[in-house]
Amino acid sequence: MRGIAMAMKKFINKREDLVKELLEGYALAFPRKVRLAGSNLVVRARPKAAGKVGVVTLGGSGHEPALSGFVGEGMLDVSVPGEIFAAPGPPRVFEALKTADRGAGVLFIVLNHAGDVMAAKVVMEMVKKQGLNVKMVLTHEDIAGGPRDKPDSRRGLVGCVPVMKIAGAAAEAGRPLDECLAAAERASENMATLAVAMSPATHPSTGQALFALADDEMEIGLGQHGEPGTGSMKIKTADETADAMLGRLLADLRVNRGEQLLVLLNGAGATTLMELFVVYRRAARVLKEKGIVLARGAVDEFLTVQEMAGFQMCIVRMDDDLLKLWDAPCDTPYLVVR
Repeated sequence: MRGIAMAMKKFINKREDLVKELLEGYALAFPRKVRLAGSNLVVRARPKAAGKVGVVTLGGSGHEPALSGFVGEGMLDVSVPGEIFAAPGPPRVFEALKTADRGAGVLFIVLNHAGDVMAAKVVMEMVKKQGLNVKMVLTHEDIAGGPRDKPDSRRGLVGCVPVMKIAGAAAEAGRPLDECLAAAERASENMATLAVAMSPATHPSTGQALFALADDEMEIGLGQHGEPGTGSMKIKTADETADAMLGRLLADLRVNRGEQLLVLLNGAGATTLMELFVVYRRAARVLKEKGIVLARGAVDEFLTVQEMAGFQMCIVRMDDDLLKLWDAPCDTPYLVVR
């Protein structure tokens, strides 16, 4: 059952002012890293040097710190936040692309969700008419959406973070647009993500739950907004959950012994770091037993869904260049590499 009414307990003022106020607070919290510009675009406090590729993304608010939390040196130049769980309009996105252009073109990173893709298609038509130098990469790594040979059916989840990090590092290093696009696409095509949830989030603008699960149930394969997964089941232990998810991810990506992986665990909003570290420990142990190299890892809340309990597990097949770009310095409000 989806869209259940339930009591909402959140510290907000007027619902119609929610996005405006959260963006104001975010910019005030990190004045050395980001600022608001134009039609509430989140931009780098200090623009990238001229002659370097700009990196832009768009997406609905309510998933903080994503996506604006990754604006800054070594990652995004501009983020275009929409209303809660809703894509922004094309004119604002077009404004962002022009803002990010430092003379070397712009890489436009889009997550595969209907609203985001619809806005992006309109924007790319505007880009073509205006003759701007923009290339787009679409992330679609959620294996619950369909088979690997039908990527358009797969949603974009937390895999956007490695793509933004890798693309941003390539741009910061001064690589041309085609090389930044190639690095982003190589990361995007070599990743797989799966989500699990134990309890729903409420939509902060409507007060409705995104879906419903019994107290003793969980569901693997849900989308960011409660889109159905593979069906509910009784809650499993941390090890059982890690085994079930990692096994499917490795099979989907066809990971072989000796290959290098980045493993990222993303808390959905209400699952504690304690739980995530227990799951990560099991994933690391399974990879070691299979002879797969855990080259890099990250455990945190990167892309949340309000107070949803659950997490996303993302694996990325890494090569030497992708590792170099992942390790490159960045300085954003919610990801810092020195």
